[in-house]
Amino acid sequence: MTDRAVAVVRAGALTTVQDLGRSGYAHLGVPRSGALDPGAVRLLNRLVGNVDVPDGAAAAVLETTVDGCALRPRRAVTVAVGGAPCPVRVDGRPAAWGTAVRVRAGSLLEVGAAVGGLRSYVAFGGGIAVEPVLGSRSTDLLSGLGPAPLVDGAVLPLGADPAVRGSVDAPPWPGPPDELVLRVRLGPRDDWFTAGALRTLATRAYRVSSASNRIGLRLEGPALERAVPGELASEGMVLGAVQVPPDGRPVVFLADHPTTGGYPVVAVVREADLGAAAQAVPGTPVRFVPVR
Repeated sequence: MTDRAVAVVRAGALTTVQDLGRSGYAHLGVPRSGALDPGAVRLLNRLVGNVDVPDGAAAAVLETTVDGCALRPRRAVTVAVGGAPCPVRVDGRPAAWGTAVRVRAGSLLEVGAAVGGLRSYVAFGGGIAVEPVLGSRSTDLLSGLGPAPLVDGAVLPLGADPAVRGSVDAPPWPGPPDELVLRVRLGPRDDWFTAGALRTLATRAYRVSSASNRIGLRLEGPALERAVPGELASEGMVLGAVQVPPDGRPVVFLADHPTTGGYPVVAVVREADLGAAAQAVPGTPVRFVPVR
């Protein structure tokens, strides 16, 4: 058995393999998927020396949810943990978060529970080298494509050590949002809502619901009143779409969103704002800001 691998000692609540996703297959019903906080993935891969492949997809990392994970590499490897702040330990001793750390073969790397935000990321020199599906190694919880979520005892292959160490030692990290501000462009179905509903969307506060997941950020707050009764025929959905189900409470589609849907989309969030949504804990205030 190859030593170019890492064993999962504790999988945590939900730990998945993620890269920057599988763009270009929506017409086949395949979502983009990929890391919910792509900025964290890009930065961590720089720290451990991984180089993006020509199509821009970064090396695969682990995305943890809430309570981290524990891992044992079978060879010495450079590791960086980032995203949601959390304690990091190697063989029981504190190690650095947010920068590169060398972990010896057989040592126990413990990624603790998030102390702010929701999702931490673990990058390895060489990346997680599971078999790609449609050009990506990402786990897609909606379609089931990619590797299954981690379980205790799983073994993940690692890629070859990068030739060059990352050039950034201690980069600045954005903190988890105290308030999530989402810039939106109205449409394509804003005409299905009353003028009062559009004012509500632009002026009233919402909160992140505990029912949120990788598919969508569910919100609690004032309902948006429909101007048009009935239902739409299913139509294409995009990352960041703000869909409004019958209860009137908006849902912001995230990486594992369906590619079609029959509820009207009142607006679409700018993709640059969605990384912060990955770290918005239940109860976080949310404001929508319409832009042109």
